[in-house]
Amino acid sequence: MKTNTYLTSFRQDSLSRLQWNPIRSLTPATLSRILDDFHAGKLKQAAMIWDAIEKRDDLLQGVISKRKKSISRLPWEILTLDNSPEAMQQKQLLEQFYNNISCFNAYDENERGGIPLLIRQMMDAIGKHYAVHEIIWKPFKQGSQKYLTAEFRFVPLFFFENIQGRLYFIDPKDHKKLPLNTEEWLVTTGDGLMESCSIAYLFKHLPLRDWLIYCERNGMPGVKGTTTARPGTQEWEVAREAVQNFGAEFHALMSAGTDIQAIDISGKGELPYPKLVDRMDRAMAALWRGSDLTTLGQKDSTGISAQRNERDLLEEDDAQMISDTLHEQIDRCVLKYLLGVEHPKAYFQLKTSPNKNLNNDLNIIKTLWEMGVPLSLNDIREHFGINPPSNKEDTVIK
Repeated sequence: MKTNTYLTSFRQDSLSRLQWNPIRSLTPATLSRILDDFHAGKLKQAAMIWDAIEKRDDLLQGVISKRKKSISRLPWEILTLDNSPEAMQQKQLLEQFYNNISCFNAYDENERGGIPLLIRQMMDAIGKHYAVHEIIWKPFKQGSQKYLTAEFRFVPLFFFENIQGRLYFIDPKDHKKLPLNTEEWLVTTGDGLMESCSIAYLFKHLPLRDWLIYCERNGMPGVKGTTTARPGTQEWEVAREAVQNFGAEFHALMSAGTDIQAIDISGKGELPYPKLVDRMDRAMAALWRGSDLTTLGQKDSTGISAQRNERDLLEEDDAQMISDTLHEQIDRCVLKYLLGVEHPKAYFQLKTSPNKNLNNDLNIIKTLWEMGVPLSLNDIREHFGINPPSNKEDTVIK
């Protein structure tokens, strides 16, 4: 169990190696190559591009932040498989562990927090497919009782590679490859939505750039002045100054009888740029929030908005992903170190928002019971977020 860090002088050693703007000259060809490299295990360039896109695209900045914060704000609890003394002891130790953890960003140590920050950082896997934390274990004693807490250091994905089917940390100082020991690193895996979003970003900002150029060239009409004064005379100069003072980018002063034909390069009818930009925005919103921008106010036959149904589905799935990851990689390590337990009876669980139809769920359970279908008491308790009673006195008697 590691109690010190591999990341000494991490930021100082890595800054000089990352002086590359990943999206300044992004093209379909370069993006295609970089995405192919990501699937081949070379994660650096794709991870840097995705990180920059998340921060710079106006729509993604909002929808990604909402997706991450909606999960990090959920309450958490330690559930048990039964009400045995062993399960209650494990529950107490895990509660003590999670109440005392600390978390920060190894690349920007100003970003510090506890469980909510840890969950937000783990949610980075939804976009980039992986999110990695270095774990620094901190054992201590109170009297004769051993306790354990930990410090989680979030490391950006562009310091890893996956060429051999397993993640390796690439030391920015000497490029040495460090395998990720399961007791030293927390690895979260997710959907990897930024692959699709980076394509949508590119096909959004290429027409957006052309649209801006079009507006610059055609947004302001030219000014044409005509005078009977001869060029070089005082009357000519007065007319020329008057034309210039209109402030138009394109202006001309001509003698009477002079004819200049304009070349009209403006588009006729509806421009294609707005529809393409809107199409990409709706695609990215649908990927991250489950509904695009046109379905936010729509309702289904029960009167529930489509966005709410999709949001609930994503929230439950994200909460389960975080809970399963922490149970498999953290709970087991904690209880094995403190108690020598190989099969825990207590586990970390994020509680999803109380938006379920409780009456409907209870009716289903009652119907199944009356039909003689065997039901798991623990599954029912977990479904409603109810811990088993700690003792016989701690019960509600009918």
